[in-house]
Amino acid sequence: MARLNVNPNRMELSKLKKNLIVAKRGHKLLKDKQDALIKAFLEKARKVKEQREAIEEELRRCYESFMLARAQTLPAMLEQALMVPGAICRVSVSHRNVMSVVVPEYGVNQEGKSLNYGFATTLGSLDVSLERFSTIMPKLIELAAEEKAIALMSTEIEKTRRRVNALEHVLIPATIETIKYITMKLEEQERSALSRIMKIKDIVRSH
Repeated sequence: MARLNVNPNRMELSKLKKNLIVAKRGHKLLKDKQDALIKAFLEKARKVKEQREAIEEELRRCYESFMLARAQTLPAMLEQALMVPGAICRVSVSHRNVMSVVVPEYGVNQEGKSLNYGFATTLGSLDVSLERFSTIMPKLIELAAEEKAIALMSTEIEKTRRRVNALEHVLIPATIETIKYITMKLEEQERSALSRIMKIKDIVRSH
């Protein structure tokens, strides 16, 4: 096991012992944070998976409805109906803290009408299709925010995992090994000093 590059003296020994206490405390806190993050991540991932599946099914119905409307509408009439924009979708962004991870929250505000054309020239199937697309838009934006949150939480979990591993497998063992080394060196110095003192005493007594 690699040791830290420090001078083997009592001051360094005292400092290392304090550092070891701090490192062990930090390791526990980071490990607890990692476990809590993983739990929150898995719970959110399950919910977002269900949310995505529901939205994908809704999108599938939207496209089916639009394909039906397109098949029933003359191309020129369809182009004219879709030429003028309808509702304007404004997105605001705020942030919240989830387990020390700052994640985005998107607020959606739709202004105007989703259908901005004369109903007399279009079929009802097109109206239904466009209304469905208008309804699903806020859900898509909300899903984007949730999936961004999952990505950020995943990144934070990986960063925390690396820090936990660095403490657990590198810093703490190296500190322990260095403390043992310095302690051994100091004990050797004490034994050597005691041995010299005993020899001096023997010399003094012999004279």
